[in-house]
Amino acid sequence: MTPQELKNSILQLAIQGKLVEQRQEEGTAEELYKQIQIEKLALIKDGKIKKEKPLPEITEDEIPFEIPESWKWVRLSELCSIVTGKRDANFGTPDGEYFFFTCAKDPIKCSSFSFSGESILLAGNGDIGNISYYWGQFEAYQRTYVLQPYIENTYLIYLFHHLQCNWVQYNRGMVFGTAIPYIRLGNVQNYTVALPPLAEQKRIVAKIEELLPLIERYEKAWSRLEDFNKRFPVDMQKSILQMAIQGELVEQRPEEGTGEELFRQIQAEKQALIKARKIKAEKPFDPITDDERPFDIPSNWTWVRFGELGSYKKGPFGSALTKSMFVPKGPNSVKVYEQKNAIQKDASLGEYYIRRDYFESKMSGFEVHPGDVIVSCAGTIGETYVLPDGIEQGIINQALMRMQIFAPMYIPYFLTFFDVVLKQSARANSKGSAIKNIPPFEILKNYLVPLPPLAEQKRIVARLEELLPLCERLNLMKD
Repeated sequence: MTPQELKNSILQLAIQGKLVEQRQEEGTAEELYKQIQIEKLALIKDGKIKKEKPLPEITEDEIPFEIPESWKWVRLSELCSIVTGKRDANFGTPDGEYFFFTCAKDPIKCSSFSFSGESILLAGNGDIGNISYYWGQFEAYQRTYVLQPYIENTYLIYLFHHLQCNWVQYNRGMVFGTAIPYIRLGNVQNYTVALPPLAEQKRIVAKIEELLPLIERYEKAWSRLEDFNKRFPVDMQKSILQMAIQGELVEQRPEEGTGEELFRQIQAEKQALIKARKIKAEKPFDPITDDERPFDIPSNWTWVRFGELGSYKKGPFGSALTKSMFVPKGPNSVKVYEQKNAIQKDASLGEYYIRRDYFESKMSGFEVHPGDVIVSCAGTIGETYVLPDGIEQGIINQALMRMQIFAPMYIPYFLTFFDVVLKQSARANSKGSAIKNIPPFEILKNYLVPLPPLAEQKRIVARLEELLPLCERLNLMKD
């Protein structure tokens, strides 16, 4: 149950006579009602209030629930005077001394007052659920209804709680207007009140005021729980991924070797590709310092730089590939892969092709092969896709990056790290405002990667494949 539902339930019990017990010695609402009517007639006789048209009898259809025998159903205007304010919306002054009640939720300030004493303020248009209780000097807007008691024996704070509970429901189907809904005086005058004896009203209000602080405490706890429930699946997923790249998700096994041994194998593969002229040699990377390491890793792991694990290429620049160069698919054409291939994880998407002769003369350096990873680099950045076997011969466009990860690196582990660290860092450090981009290579290639032995990489990924779907299920249950 939400805090508001709990509060509504308590108020509903209150106005149905179920929050406190009835006491015979406190008399009846009928007796109280007669006292109020005598005083009302006296006020009319003295010219202090105007005589109203007789109110219709309350019918069975108007009674929303049963009340105790000592209570009485009455209309609101039988208990208090009802008028509207006289001021327009421009009457307020920011540095005024008095409250100015408009139809908004909170009052503003003004420099004079027309009303004083104990009052209930009802919004006459807009959000008619705006109800205020105030005791003091104030001003009111011309569409705000001001309710004040005829005699002190009308316990106005009880009527305030009654309206809080039932006012919106009572007016359902009786609101006028379309662009700005409003109510009429008759809505207020004819509102039906479940009236208890005065002493019981006071006990009801005392009980409500005893319970409201508990509801406020419940609301704070509820809000914290709601916030936790919203964040929990996402936070748990982040924690699991962080544990994975810190060597805390699975145990280390000496027989699986070390990350340093794996790194030497990767560098041997890199040198073989350079010797075969499949990739170009690069300037050596700077040694990794202690200050650069963001966290501790197991002793059999090693820190390496992102650029040491693969060869990376961004798509052709600007005018090197434009729509005017595209041709229909055919035997003499080569496919152009797009961001949607990476985002939707589907190599078959797309209808852009270039001439084979242009590919061979200018674009062959951007060719992709099965096993390459394509990465979206603009807008929705960091979405990755490992190209499968059997793809069409093709190149990347301007919005993609190609990653060729050196064997025997386990690509699923590499992409796990990419998702955890590189994608977040790319979003934080990328250039541009409306459209974010993958960071420049001089930044990207120097990111640090915690490298476990190959067998442990595979066990980490297998464990993630067990746990991450549980996070997703929790996320769906939350929605």
